[in-house]
Amino acid sequence: MTDYALRLLMHVAQRPERLCTISEISQAYGISEAHMMKVTHQLAQQGWIKTVRGKGGGMRLAHEPQQINLGAVVRGMEPDFALVECFTNDNRCMLAGDCRLTGLLQGALHSFMAHLDGFTLATLLIPQASANELPPLSVIRLRREAMQT
Repeated sequence: MTDYALRLLMHVAQRPERLCTISEISQAYGISEAHMMKVTHQLAQQGWIKTVRGKGGGMRLAHEPQQINLGAVVRGMEPDFALVECFTNDNRCMLAGDCRLTGLLQGALHSFMAHLDGFTLATLLIPQASANELPPLSVIRLRREAMQT
């Protein structure tokens, strides 16, 4: 769902002059319309896009691309990040309390999300974007620390 949500947002952001349709986006990415409808519904509920019903309807961004934080989109699209049993509410892992995996994976997940928090949809729209143009990790860490204070 997250992959498709990001693709949808990029597609719509690249066409600010008009409404985009589910059918158009589904065809562009080879994704079923039923699945794209679910993604569209979630993005609209979370306020990332606005939808217009009826003939001539479609969708557009609800905010400017630089106001759409990638970390927030991913958090909104993912129901949970239960990578292992011990992340669930119904933890039945036999190693609970005797394992460092939980802490290691929680730290990795936190770093992953903090990294995404440093970027917006506008970052993805730069045509010649390369790894060299992205902010260095030290800048991302400073942003994360500033957000936590």
